[in-house]
Amino acid sequence: MPSNKSQEGDRRFIAAARREQEIRMKGYRERALKLFPPVCGRCGRAFEGKRLRELTVHHKDHDHDHNPPDGSNWELLCVFCHDNEHSRHFAADWSDGPAPASPQPQASTYNPFAGLDALLKQKKR
Repeated sequence: MPSNKSQEGDRRFIAAARREQEIRMKGYRERALKLFPPVCGRCGRAFEGKRLRELTVHHKDHDHDHNPPDGSNWELLCVFCHDNEHSRHFAADWSDGPAPASPQPQASTYNPFAGLDALLKQKKR
């Protein structure tokens, strides 16, 4: 069972990590908003005023520490498109394809036009 002292240390560590992340996010968000127009890169919605907070900075390579000054790793996405982007990558990372033990369904070999040429030739006679 962890002691109160170690729990307090954990809390301080987590709080410090959150503060650092918030500072880092604020820095690249402000830079991205200066570099790019306030428009979602996917759906094209424009944002201004209070609604500007719904526009997020997406890291194209998913590395939040890769923040080049020219913004080449960023794109502005609305919260909906940003969630969609991350859920697509999460699902792709989660799935490795079909399980090896499961048999793959056979592709259909049915051809609805098989023998049609013979039928057409018969009609011409």
